[in-house]
Amino acid sequence: MTRPTAAIRPAELIQRKRDGAELGSEELGELVLAYARGEVPDYQLAAFCMAVYFQGLSTAETFALTDAMVRSGETIDLGSALGRRVVDKHSTGGVGDKTTLAVGPVVAACGVPFGKMSGRGLGHTGGTLDKLEAIPGFRIELTTEEFIAQVREVGLAIVGQTGDLVPADKKLYALRDVTATVDNVSLIAASIMSKKIASGADAIVLDVKVGDGAFMKSLADAQVLGETMLALGNRAGRDVVCVLTDMDQPLGRAVGNALEVREAAATLRGEGPPDFTELVLDASAHLLALSDLGIDRTEARRRAEQAIADGSAMGVYARWVQAQGGDPDEAALPKAPFVREVFALRAGFVQRLSALSVGLAALHLGAGRREKDDPVDHAVGVVCLKKRGDSVESGEPLAEIHARDERAADEAADDVLAAYELGDEPPRARPIVLDTLG
Repeated sequence: MTRPTAAIRPAELIQRKRDGAELGSEELGELVLAYARGEVPDYQLAAFCMAVYFQGLSTAETFALTDAMVRSGETIDLGSALGRRVVDKHSTGGVGDKTTLAVGPVVAACGVPFGKMSGRGLGHTGGTLDKLEAIPGFRIELTTEEFIAQVREVGLAIVGQTGDLVPADKKLYALRDVTATVDNVSLIAASIMSKKIASGADAIVLDVKVGDGAFMKSLADAQVLGETMLALGNRAGRDVVCVLTDMDQPLGRAVGNALEVREAAATLRGEGPPDFTELVLDASAHLLALSDLGIDRTEARRRAEQAIADGSAMGVYARWVQAQGGDPDEAALPKAPFVREVFALRAGFVQRLSALSVGLAALHLGAGRREKDDPVDHAVGVVCLKKRGDSVESGEPLAEIHARDERAADEAADDVLAAYELGDEPPRARPIVLDTLG
């Protein structure tokens, strides 16, 4: 039975959830909203999150949590403001995942508005905003009016989440991060989809990473998360497709902020690594097929390929970066003062390249952050010259370390060498897109 919101008692709700009871939508929603208003202390919400971690949330409870987080702040209706269907994408985070930087220009070059609010990285997974801030002068903070105007004029804008958008999620995520309660499917899905729903896109492609360098280690777990997010999006009236993609090895070759910007730009010129190029084209095709162009995925894929081939995607990239105050010239990107190659100790085929190990090597170089306020060195990182399935000769370079000094390069080189496993036979091929839902 649902209690009136005025009579809400957090300790009572914590106890009931701890004991496995299902909470009513109104009382769960009011608990979250009261926390966002500062009326419920951190220690009580921390206890509630731990109860949810162990007991889970029902479908109805997950819906209620998502709705409350959306209602905790402002929402943006991009579609109404532009008179068009607006598309967006989200990735659960991975090593070398610079997909947004290439997908946005491709989609916009095909005539579909792309507006996205992105986040920073924490740990071994890089954040889109960190990559964009590697571009000299790039401004990630726009007012809502500036955001809408840029999507209208340029076709593309990518900015940081405003403080007024889903503030409950911002508070709750920070709390979960320090109380070991991040790893819960319902909490993850509600966090992601509340931001997507509030930021106003009509159609969303969700890229759920699977494997060694991802949060979801197994395909089965990724499918559960994907299906939960699909249900939340559909309930909110959004068109959603979820692609489950490989993160057993880094995506593309570059890992590190400026290095990844360069690789995204190279991909827009048609010079990108095969796995990254395929994911960019697949995600772009899904978004174009969900747009108001009225085309199927086959035609959408053709148009995405054409946008790269005729240079229009690269043209949008330059206009977008300039619109947000950045310098699109790749020569302006920071470069690490020390570059060291890592050489193979034997001949063979790359059987395995641990995404997690490469990501941690980049983190130790300074490309990521252990704590949310840590500074980031945009110049450093790792370039994987050899990927899974590639043949290699003894003494041939496997990777490049881009470091601030020789000592840091030496330490990272040991970690990167350990990430490679060589064998006598080529491994079985693993596709970049493992499954598609929706």
